[in-house]
Amino acid sequence: MKLEPSATFSGADLSDLDFTDADLTDAVFEDCTLREVQVQGAVMQGARFSGCRLIRCRFAHADLREAVFEDCNFADEDGHVGVQFAFGRLDEARIRKCDLSFARFERLSAYGLELETCNLRGATFVRADFSRAFGRSVVQYSGAMRGCNLELADLTELRLPEGDFNRSSFREAALVDADLEGADLRECDLFQALTAGAKLARTDLRGAEVSGLNLVELGSVAAMKVAADQQYRLLTALGLDVYAG
Repeated sequence: MKLEPSATFSGADLSDLDFTDADLTDAVFEDCTLREVQVQGAVMQGARFSGCRLIRCRFAHADLREAVFEDCNFADEDGHVGVQFAFGRLDEARIRKCDLSFARFERLSAYGLELETCNLRGATFVRADFSRAFGRSVVQYSGAMRGCNLELADLTELRLPEGDFNRSSFREAALVDADLEGADLRECDLFQALTAGAKLARTDLRGAEVSGLNLVELGSVAAMKVAADQQYRLLTALGLDVYAG
């Protein structure tokens, strides 16, 4: 099998191939298996992965801009070792309905990355950069994790203001010192999440599970949006006794 641009692979076990510096621009992978593969320096811009198993793989310095992953499994059989994306590019990539349990996103460019309905339980984000500079003084952030399971995930110091996290679960996740100002957190589950220093000014928390969220510990809260029935939980978390009248 040749690793070349626009190649199509279907139902194949590609674990023994050498992906180092391969050019797989716009390649298509359907129902393929990659086990313990080191994808080093490969160009996979615009590649499409559907129904694939990518077990214990590491994508290092790989160009995955505009790539699409759908219905893929990145978790090993034990469920405690995930895929690693490090020092590469995931700008404008789309990841849908994938199991990314214990995945590690480390020091990569991720402007416009969208994850939707993915299992990210125990995933770790280390200096994942969702920003892009437009000129000398204009920096914009773009990214989404919609309807995702982020339980036990480590999002410490994540910077994704204005991000879309609608319907995601952050149960027992670490959001310490994260910057999510202006983000969409509607219907999110923040039960027992670690939020000390998190910037949540202008976030929309309507419909979210906010019991245990301590407003005093947050880095910013100005113009935060909550519904009337959430006020009781937020105030009792501050130690106040709230009465109906």
